[in-house]
This record gives sequence, structure tokens and C-alpha cells, in this order.
Amino acid sequence: MAEDGVVTLYNNTAITDTKKNPVSIKVGLTQMLRGGAILEVSNTNQAKIAEEAGACCLVITEPNRHGISRMPDPAHIKQIKRAVSIPIMSRSRVGHFVEAQILERVGVDYIDENEVLAIADEDNFINKHNFRCPFVCGCRNLGEALRRVREGAAMIRTQGDLSGTGNIVETVKNVRSVMSEIRILNNMDEDEVFAFSKKIAAPYDLVAQTKQMGRLPVVHFAAGGIVTPADAALMMQLGCDGVFVGSEVFDNCSDPYKRVRGIVEAVRHYNDPHVLVENSCGLEGEMAGLNVTEERME
Repeated sequence: MAEDGVVTLYNNTAITDTKKNPVSIKVGLTQMLRGGAILEVSNTNQAKIAEEAGACCLVITEPNRHGISRMPDPAHIKQIKRAVSIPIMSRSRVGHFVEAQILERVGVDYIDENEVLAIADEDNFINKHNFRCPFVCGCRNLGEALRRVREGAAMIRTQGDLSGTGNIVETVKNVRSVMSEIRILNNMDEDEVFAFSKKIAAPYDLVAQTKQMGRLPVVHFAAGGIVTPADAALMMQLGCDGVFVGSEVFDNCSDPYKRVRGIVEAVRHYNDPHVLVENSCGLEGEMAGLNVTEERME
């Protein structure tokens, strides 16, 4: 990955010196999250439960936000940050670089430029090279993933349904799509890579690097509809480095710790059927509020 690409400066002022914060350092910071589960939380109680259950990072969101979704209140972020000792992530709107500046100043460890919030800029994503903080971006295919990496994303999450229904079908579809395109790329002749990079509208150097590595050049997580240990293990066995778990795992649940702990253990031991059986037992009642069929019937 190029270390010294052209960097656009907002208002003729660099937010940070990119020479002192190269992409490789940001990618290294996200490597620490590999093999873990990132939990979405909206209050300190949920944050403490997630930390105790073994979450590797927390995504802080606003509780019961109505209307346009924006970044969380900085005071809310500081409150949760003081309550836990694991890394903190927070969301900014797509293209809203000022929200990202605020989040970086508040002291979050990672920024998620997230499409589930209202879109601030329909045509442009944030130039992530201008920030010290590593960025996470979403994708639904390989071309989209590599375009985000070129913009400076240090971590990619392949996403599906983020509405909180517990429906994993879109996530599986998109993860399989990314992995399938990588396998196709790996079997290509070197001369075919140019045409392939043009087809998927991705930078040639990153396509070539993906072919050489046999995987995305940054950490790759899955997000959307992951609410059971089996869901988490499925994403890992499909080739992801970890999972994002939505705040719906805390809803209508008598023992959220058990549910979260089961998902965390499933990510760590995704190839061990004995661990998966143990962590899947007794969760049927806890999943009742996340039944897609029941929701459609209402």
C-alpha cells in the first residue's frame, strides 16, 4: 500500500502530519482487533457487560435517537470511555469530516464512517489520510472495499442488514461475494489483473496487492444480523477476521452477558464444535425478540 499518496487538505490546513501517521501504523492498530467481537453499546451498563464478556472494542451509539442520525454526543462518549478500559469506536456520517475531527479530539480509538447514519455527503467520503485515528468503512463487494482502502480506511466491514432484525442473509451474501471475487482474482494471470481492476472500479495497485496476499490488505470484519454464536462462527469460517455485533443483543434479554459471552467465545473458537455447542445452549428464549418471521407478521 502506498505510503505517500496525494493528500487533500481541508481549508489549506492539515489536520495531522501524515508523514508521522502513515497508513501502516493505522493498519497495525486495527490488527489488534483480529479474532475479536466488537459490540455496539448505548450506555455504561451495556459497555461494562460487553467488556466483562470479552469484547475487543466498543462502538458507542446514541440511545433512542429519533430523526436524522448523527455522531453520538461527545459527553456520552466520554462517559462510557471513563467506565471501560478497552478501545472505543464511534460513528461519523459519510463525508462529514468535521464530525470525524470532533471524534478524534474526544479521544476515540477508531472512527466508523458509517452508512447506517444519515449521509452528509452523497458524492464524497472522508479523506482519511488527514487523520491520526484509524477509520473503519463498510462495503458490499471487493471493488467498494478497495476504494475505501485507497481513501485511507484501515479496516473494512462487509455489511448486510443493519436494521436490528437479526436477519443475517444479506451479510452472508456480501461476505461470500467479497471472498468469491478474491478467489477469482487469485486464479488470474497477471495480465488479466488490469482488466479486473477496471471492471470492479478499484485501484490497480491494491488489486495486485490483494492478489499477492490472497485476502484484503486490511483487517476484514462482518456486520449485520449477527446475534448468535452460530452466526459469529459462520462469519469466521467464511474468512472474516472478526464480527460487529449490534445493540439488539441487549434487548429483551434476561441475561445479556451470557449471550454476548457466547458470541465472543464462538469468534475465538469458531472451528471447535464442542465450544460452539456449549455456547449455543439455552439461548432459544433469548432469541425470541429477534425472530424475523414474527416481526413480519406483526
